[in-house]
Amino acid sequence: MKTRLLTRVRAFGRGARPARTVRRSPLVAFAAVCAAATLTVVAAPAEAAPTVPNRTPGLDEIFNGYVIGTLENGRVGTPEQIIKPWLPGHPFYNEPRLKPSDKPGTLLKAEKVDVQFLGVQPGKLDAWRTMFVTSDLQGRRDISTGIIMIPRDGKKNSERKVIGYQMANDSVGAYCHPSSMWTGGDQLDGSLWSALGPLALMFDKGYAIVISDVGNSGDPKPRGVFAGKYNGMTTLDGLRAALSYKKAGLSTEAPIGMFGIAGGGVGTGFAMELADDYAPELNIKASVMEGMVPNYKRFIETADGSVGSAFALATILGLEPHYPEMKVNAHLNPVGRGIADIYRTQCQTPAYFTLPFVPMRTLFNGQDPAHIPAFQRAYRDNVMGQGAPKTGSRTLISSCVADDSPMSLVPAEDSRKLVRYWRAKGAQVDYQPTDCSLTRFFTDFYGWGTDLFGMQTIDWLDANLEN
Repeated sequence: MKTRLLTRVRAFGRGARPARTVRRSPLVAFAAVCAAATLTVVAAPAEAAPTVPNRTPGLDEIFNGYVIGTLENGRVGTPEQIIKPWLPGHPFYNEPRLKPSDKPGTLLKAEKVDVQFLGVQPGKLDAWRTMFVTSDLQGRRDISTGIIMIPRDGKKNSERKVIGYQMANDSVGAYCHPSSMWTGGDQLDGSLWSALGPLALMFDKGYAIVISDVGNSGDPKPRGVFAGKYNGMTTLDGLRAALSYKKAGLSTEAPIGMFGIAGGGVGTGFAMELADDYAPELNIKASVMEGMVPNYKRFIETADGSVGSAFALATILGLEPHYPEMKVNAHLNPVGRGIADIYRTQCQTPAYFTLPFVPMRTLFNGQDPAHIPAFQRAYRDNVMGQGAPKTGSRTLISSCVADDSPMSLVPAEDSRKLVRYWRAKGAQVDYQPTDCSLTRFFTDFYGWGTDLFGMQTIDWLDANLEN
């Protein structure tokens, strides 16, 4: 059915163009199959009058003229190109010795890469893998990697808007992160699939996309992806590095939008809170956060024993590298230690979906991990709302309006509380919650899914980048 829908596509760019008939190539048919796992959205009422209401994009907007062009001009990779990204040890991730002059945001190296998804290399898309300097929570220099993706659509790169995109990437293991995913690695990960729709809409608008790996994707040690401040700093430094890269040709004055979902929404929120002091030179105009976790302790209390129980454990493991006093293994029983040691090396899909409804007490020697004393500093340090979004920018929070679905693992009140905190600090915050209920799941699955992935927010983001 979705293939038939693709035979008539309305392309949206700078202005709407007449609908045209599209040749049903194998790549277009392939894209239709992928769409079934990614598409989403209907807006819910807002508490405060927003500048632009959330809106469900049609299927023709997601399979827009640019996207169809990338498929028609794309190709299937060779067996070597398809297999190689799955193998560890890519030399790009070897870290150089830092020089005294290498400050956060310094680009250490970059290489041109082919974007690859399930073996298909789309056309009309330039991409570079990057390595840059960032900061850890103690203020020491650290190294992160990431990726820049820019559509080839006839526009000048120096005139593009830039999006600091943070995916729902919650993986603790190596080679599980955006610069690996978008070049053909970790193709089963849900965060990769969930980004297809939003990126399709953004590429059609001509945006340049910059994504941080939140550390070095090839680092074999467990990754501290859940430390919100670290996530925020790597996001800001990834943008600094991308804007300085001459081959990408982006303007250092480019209007910047921030977009984060789930774990990426945490990074986006902290990036906005840190931006005035950490990266004041970045021209950040607007930010969108979908399904983020404002309070990890509350999230763990909610997720523990639910369908997403394993994500409570993954969150704890993703905090530990930056909070060594947690000593997680010391609190686990032998079974828990065995599972944790496996999780530390894994990508989130399928690993973190293997313990649904398992109470974490059964792994933590009867203790509730939300209340273990050694974990409390990490929880307190990662509560959002301690600062405020960048001065002069506007923020949209779009998350579940109620705790009325098995997928509602983040208490809805936490998002409303964050809105109140930020508004009290003078920030311009729109709150447009979404309907995540089971009723909507069964009656409007397309809309339910689109909201889940944040596609309903793109009009808002585009309008606020113009301001």
